[in-house]
Amino acid sequence: MLVSEAWRSLAANLSTTFAATVTVLVGMFILGLFIAVFTLTDSYANHVKHELVVRIDFKTSLNRGGQATRAQENDVARMLQKDPQVKSFQFVTRQQALSQMKKEVPALVSQLPYNPLPDAFVVTATNANLISSIVAKFTHPLPAGVQSVNGAKKLRSVVLRFAHVIDVVFAIGAIILVIASTLLIGNTIRLSIFSRRREIEVMKLVGATNWFVRGPFMIEGLLCGGAGALLAIIFLVLGKQIALPAINYHGFSDAPDVHAWSFPLTALILLLMGLSLGAVGSGLTLRRFLKI
Repeated sequence: MLVSEAWRSLAANLSTTFAATVTVLVGMFILGLFIAVFTLTDSYANHVKHELVVRIDFKTSLNRGGQATRAQENDVARMLQKDPQVKSFQFVTRQQALSQMKKEVPALVSQLPYNPLPDAFVVTATNANLISSIVAKFTHPLPAGVQSVNGAKKLRSVVLRFAHVIDVVFAIGAIILVIASTLLIGNTIRLSIFSRRREIEVMKLVGATNWFVRGPFMIEGLLCGGAGALLAIIFLVLGKQIALPAINYHGFSDAPDVHAWSFPLTALILLLMGLSLGAVGSGLTLRRFLKI
């Protein structure tokens, strides 16, 4: 009975039904884009943070005091093993560093008269935010045999700030979208309720309970919200199939651990949000008309 009454009301008020559905459609479509962009960029930021390392370069024969000895390198290794902020570290010989450069920039290496690269430890922190602390430990003072300690400070600060900005923007954007969608669908359904206010008053005067009156309108909201969310999902699928291949996002996709949330999960979130917005928007709007 409640469903048939809600369906009859929707059919009788096509303009408001269309407005409410389009409101949810726009809100859920934008929210879907927000989720995709945020989860992808956040995943990429985490990927980059995991690649941020501390590099401890040892002295070469060109430095004052001569090349670092094996004993000095072992001393630094023991310091790293005891440091709880160090997740892992790898010793890279000067020959290995030169071989890597030959693969990355062969034109530059081919012109080198000798190997200027030092032995080094590449250190990964347990948390990217601890890199500054590790750098400070090995900088003041420098251990014997160490020439320099580089924590990629500029890159690290940019990446961490970028990740933080993404989190804040997404949180604010999601809150604004939810509030705006709730208010918009509430205002839209208010038009339908206002046109039937006499009917509601009569129902209340003959003894109808608030939930009996509220039921059909909340089902209307559910139907509008569900329809709008489903349409948003369809448009997102079309955008994924048509627009996404034309966008150059290989910088993200090259890394296997960089990915957005799966589309089925995003679609489920949008559907639940659409249904919730429709029901809550209509339920809250109807409250003032039930005070008779």
